[in-house]
Amino acid sequence: MTSDKPLQVALAGNPNCGKTALFNQLTGSRQKVANYAGVTVERKMGKLVTPAGRKVKILDLPGTYSLSAASPDEMVTRDVCRGVYRGEPAPDLLISVVAATNLRLHLRFMLELRQLGRPMIVVLNMIDAAGKQGLHIDLKRLEKELGLPVVTAVGIKRGGADNVLRALDSPPVAPPPPLPDDTDLHEEIRRIMALCVSVHEDRKQQLEEKLDRWVLHPVWGMCILFVLLFIMFQAVFSWAQPVMDLLDSIMKQVADLTRAVLPAGQISNLLTDGIIAGAGTVIVFLPQILILFLWILALEESGYLPRAAFMLDKIMAAAGLSGRSFIPLLSSFACAVPGIMATRTIQSPRDRMVTILIAPLMTCSARLPVYTLLISAFVPSRHILKIFNLQGLVLFLLYGAGILSALLVSRLFKRSGANEPPLLMELPNYRLPGLQSLAIELWQRARIFLSRVGSIIVTLSVIMWALSSFPAPPPGGTLPAIDYSLAGRIGHFLLPLFAPLGFNWQICVALIPGLAAREVAISALATVYSVGSSEADAAAQLAPLLSSQWSVATALSLLAWYVYAPQCFSTLAVIKRETRSWRMVCITAGYLFGMAYAASLLTYHITRFFSG
Repeated sequence: MTSDKPLQVALAGNPNCGKTALFNQLTGSRQKVANYAGVTVERKMGKLVTPAGRKVKILDLPGTYSLSAASPDEMVTRDVCRGVYRGEPAPDLLISVVAATNLRLHLRFMLELRQLGRPMIVVLNMIDAAGKQGLHIDLKRLEKELGLPVVTAVGIKRGGADNVLRALDSPPVAPPPPLPDDTDLHEEIRRIMALCVSVHEDRKQQLEEKLDRWVLHPVWGMCILFVLLFIMFQAVFSWAQPVMDLLDSIMKQVADLTRAVLPAGQISNLLTDGIIAGAGTVIVFLPQILILFLWILALEESGYLPRAAFMLDKIMAAAGLSGRSFIPLLSSFACAVPGIMATRTIQSPRDRMVTILIAPLMTCSARLPVYTLLISAFVPSRHILKIFNLQGLVLFLLYGAGILSALLVSRLFKRSGANEPPLLMELPNYRLPGLQSLAIELWQRARIFLSRVGSIIVTLSVIMWALSSFPAPPPGGTLPAIDYSLAGRIGHFLLPLFAPLGFNWQICVALIPGLAAREVAISALATVYSVGSSEADAAAQLAPLLSSQWSVATALSLLAWYVYAPQCFSTLAVIKRETRSWRMVCITAGYLFGMAYAASLLTYHITRFFSG
């Protein structure tokens, strides 16, 4: 039986219940990611069709432990489930996702949802992992006690959501009358667990407990974390290079074909030196960005990240923070925007504010194009101990400089703060990341990156081409054409400010569009240096051009600048939205620019001193 009107479904559950993996399994690529109106909370909407042909719109709500909201994420989940969120239709059906491996904790939120009186389905996710832990759940008895349909799922396996799809074709079931108060809620949980769940005696022998002895060990656990992060940064260089070379070759062929087809003139120059060169110098770094995202997503889905946060709690305390700040800061390695948004899970207002202030110091993926270009141009590609790539080591040191600086700045901001309560958090079960879920998440991030290339980066590249091309040199002009252009005049105007850092006027020009997005600085440099060039693949020749015209001191100085400089309007905008304070934006931009200038100044003159 089909229906013209799609069924509006809201997917709700605790963090770590596998809700998003289940959402990816149900909807596949039929997803749209945006923010809720008025708040920086991610909104994931997907579409699906049931086996009986019923159309469904499903909303993946932010994870929360209770309807007693204490953060923007929890408020969105509460209001959508109640059907009172402005601009969002009231759900026809709630799907409460609970982790079968941690039923006692997750039942509380499920029972709170049941109190709302809306039609509901309960999904026992990770049912396979529960069996491996020695847990036996009587599904029929659980369904009877809850008064709601109960189905099982394995969100990370292909076909693991089939029971949910079939349940969506059944008539909605209204829940039983609500319980009077929280005391009855706790009694109800104990009663249900006693009736429906049994535990085999061999649970203590499970592999997870053995793994935790190593992963959470104060010494070996830190070694494991260090090795994982080190391999991640090495992989950014090693794994991505073949694909980067392929993309670079494709962009070169596109530029050559464009020059061959179009007659020589400004239109040809615009397409090759402006659009293709500008976009190509950034697109080529997409493999590195996706590898970085892949590592972070895999660590998150495996259940490792909360353990790393728990283990780092004491180290974070030395910087005045708690382990709760670890996941937002690690997310900032991919992009500071979602990292800053993730601070909403931090309960302490002071901890949250300091984490927001230092998140831009984490080396985001937008810095990778700059780092990769300069490292490739000035650091030789050789191996140390026949294992480690020297370029990867330099990249690791740049990331380390950002981390160490963030800890020092945090200690400075928190020096007068009160001691925070000890960290209490749920450690989810270990699980293998689902390949489909990882692929969907990576595709979404690739699409976001390519949309930036297609909008912000290409637009700024065209503007840079225009500034670099006009006005034309006067008759009898003896200098290169770029010196007479608007870009050349802007660069020479800014040069006295940046000359002490070893920057030339071309770098000064590139820093301006780089304020909108850091990676645009590379396409800006390609545009400036390719003007007047006879090479069809001027963008591909950027690295050797820089190595022949810049000193090592200048290159290292620019790297130091990019470790700290807040060259990302999106980051500053989200700080304003999250803190609702222009003062915090000014403080962030001010201290970061100050650190960038001081670090570049010291790096340039120390390098010159030691290099003679």
